[in-house]
Amino acid sequence: MEDRIQIFDTTLRDGEQSPGYSMNQEEKVKLALQLERLQVDVIEAGFPISSEGDFKTVKAISNEVQNCSVAGLCRTRKPDIQRAADALEKAAHPRIHTFIATSDIHMEHKLQKSRQQVLEYAVEAVEYASSLCEEVEFSAEDASRSDPEFLYEIFTEVINAGAKVINVPDTVGYALPWEFGELIRGIRENVPNIDQATISVHCHDDLGLAVANSLMAIRNGAQQIECTINGIGERAGNASLEEIVMAIQTRQQEFDHYTTINTKEIYPTSQLLTDVTGKQVQPNKAVVGENAFAHEAGIHQHGVLKNPMTYEIMTPQSVGINSNKIVLGKHSGRYALKERIKELKYKLNEDQIERVYQKFTKLCDDQKVVREDELIELVERVINQESDQKMNRTASESETTKSYSHQKVQ
Repeated sequence: MEDRIQIFDTTLRDGEQSPGYSMNQEEKVKLALQLERLQVDVIEAGFPISSEGDFKTVKAISNEVQNCSVAGLCRTRKPDIQRAADALEKAAHPRIHTFIATSDIHMEHKLQKSRQQVLEYAVEAVEYASSLCEEVEFSAEDASRSDPEFLYEIFTEVINAGAKVINVPDTVGYALPWEFGELIRGIRENVPNIDQATISVHCHDDLGLAVANSLMAIRNGAQQIECTINGIGERAGNASLEEIVMAIQTRQQEFDHYTTINTKEIYPTSQLLTDVTGKQVQPNKAVVGENAFAHEAGIHQHGVLKNPMTYEIMTPQSVGINSNKIVLGKHSGRYALKERIKELKYKLNEDQIERVYQKFTKLCDDQKVVREDELIELVERVINQESDQKMNRTASESETTKSYSHQKVQ
């Protein structure tokens, strides 16, 4: 039986914390409504106590979004928790998300608290949050560098205190996939009341492993993935929503899991984020990058034009892109050129196509890509050149005939 993976989107909170990605209230509400169309399970709307603007934005999103849970982040402090509860007051499905660091390096240098003190803070915070909100999530910050035995203890206690979701963050992107998988499996096997809570993970991409770690977590029992659109977030970013969702869908037989994401809204959501922030994704970005469904190499173009499945493991339409893209450049072959000429409604014979191809390759030596208007110009030049040659031949033949007739008359 397949299990559903919940998608917790933190684009508007962790994503917005990355330099250059700040958004105003109107922009965040607009994105939240698009995330609702995408059908994420949870939208983390902000950190209400961090500023008056964030408080008002979380409140505005809570008023607008009806079909997703809306979460507000807070530290394990009563003023933070109360502020989050106030911001989420009108939410159809509110969630208070509270966190505290559990790694020795964070407890010693940042919090300057003992393990016992951190445990007490966590339990008191979850108890208080549970008195204000039915759905409470607890995160053990820097879990991947924490002592697993301490994680088992703190997760057991916060679940007893009312936490419905326990989150295991790879806060600094330190974990390797097999290590992270073992950590999740250890939590599932050693927290006695784990069946009363959802296991969530929140992975960062400092080593480029956020998606791999998230997928390994699913294989080992995680039921919620925290991620962002386009993988934005602190430092190198968060696990990319689009990559996780499409990995599960494309390789479903390997996961035996599914999400309820409307995948056709993936690309529109990605584009809306880039429009709002002015930050484009890199061209080779998986799923949503400009080159994700683009082909220039002749061998690839030939295969894709015969059957897209030769080089595309998902359809562009499945993620909301109209079609793939055949890029005409120096690596393109005759077949792709011929097909593009047909699409432009020109009927050329093989000799004409060959002459266009020779001119095309010369142009490619001078520039990287040939635009459609430039290709049309090449085709027209060959057609016109042939027409001129035909006219010249006809004129020449006519002159020869006239000369012959004149000689005959004489």
